[in-house]
Amino acid sequence: MRVFFASLNLIIAIFMSNVVAIVGRPNVGKSTLFNRLVEERQAITDDQSGVTRDRHYGLAEWCNVFFSVIDTGGYVTESDDVFESAIRRQVEIAVEEADVVIFVVDCMAGLHELDKSFAQVLRRYKKSTFLVANKADTPLKTHEAAEFYALGFDEIYPVSAQNGSGTGELLDGVIKLFQTEGEANPFEGLPRLAILGRPNVGKSSFLNALLGKERTIVSDIAGTTRDSVHTRYTLYGKDFVLTDTAGIRRKSRVKESIEFYSVMRTLKALEDTDVCILMIDATQNEGLESQDMAIVRLAQDRYKGLMIMVNKWDLVEKDTNTAVTYEKKLRAQLAPADHIPIIFTSVLTKKRIFQCIEKAVQVYENRRTQIATSVLNDKLLPEIERYPPPSIKGKYIKIKYITQLPSQVPTFAFFCNLPQYIKQPYMRYLENKIRDHFGLEGSPIRLFFRQK
Repeated sequence: MRVFFASLNLIIAIFMSNVVAIVGRPNVGKSTLFNRLVEERQAITDDQSGVTRDRHYGLAEWCNVFFSVIDTGGYVTESDDVFESAIRRQVEIAVEEADVVIFVVDCMAGLHELDKSFAQVLRRYKKSTFLVANKADTPLKTHEAAEFYALGFDEIYPVSAQNGSGTGELLDGVIKLFQTEGEANPFEGLPRLAILGRPNVGKSSFLNALLGKERTIVSDIAGTTRDSVHTRYTLYGKDFVLTDTAGIRRKSRVKESIEFYSVMRTLKALEDTDVCILMIDATQNEGLESQDMAIVRLAQDRYKGLMIMVNKWDLVEKDTNTAVTYEKKLRAQLAPADHIPIIFTSVLTKKRIFQCIEKAVQVYENRRTQIATSVLNDKLLPEIERYPPPSIKGKYIKIKYITQLPSQVPTFAFFCNLPQYIKQPYMRYLENKIRDHFGLEGSPIRLFFRQK
């Protein structure tokens, strides 16, 4: 997906090419078609209408032509859905961004009044539009798709998003309208930052504040965000990918299958990211709750960069020591991982939100740090000599040499005579000394001990 969000001196610019938007009323199979085109189950699908809310981007390829696909929520008016107007705005933005629009209707349900009204909406945009009659799983349904000619389009493409029939002809027509072959993966090699946390802490508001526009729907209702939303972003000349995720609640509170799949998408985003921005709510005095600590442990187990973003700091009654006291509480909960940076922010007032992103990028750079072997030995061997490993069974451990191994995170090998006798407390001592000399704030560190 080629989406560039530039934020320098708070100016946002968007550049896109080869973009296809999938639109239509609820429950016609837009997300299923999206998953078919990107060849991956990225979007959550369910028989319940209104599952998709935000714009969801994916990468697709057909005949060596690469393009971006946008999945959207169902366009509807006068419904009981509290997100109706916000979803409509997301659909309209997707159509504005698109080069080609795929208008999906439902062969099983037949022509609907919402199809007619939405067709009128699409005509205002004057975009190249393909009318796709989905769920044409049988020859009879393919024949019955002819009723959609009443919508005024020159051609109908009967397809089955479920099994893929008819999608080849559709894509042949779509790629003929593109001027370029597009990029295979514009995200390749970019730092990935994931915004994680419990529901209603302000994750989507944070992303929208950074971009200066409504990229995701924001409400006070827990579970508003369902899919993980990826956005390419540029701050002060540095490109990276931001991912907004669904809030993670305790397992006992996850009642619906849709929320279960949302959590799965969030965990997948954590697996794929380089740095986790864990957002918490400053107005809840508990500090880090059990779900927050679960995210911390997952990030540490997967060797991800990590930082804590304390949001809604503007709503907290403060004195001169409030921030210090709150940070001490968090540090006590995070112990012994005292290298994790903590920033107090207010998304509502945009206080320190860009500083937060700068810190996350710095954590990413720390995670990629390479230290020369000579420098490592010059700094650490004197520390080891001053405080050597304790003897075990009358045997003395001698560390002779240190080097950094090629890895995605800072990984160090200590060569010694008895590596099997190095215990966890001394490993923490060595990690602390590495951090004392080389910083590496927010970055994981891996230590290995090998026979010299």
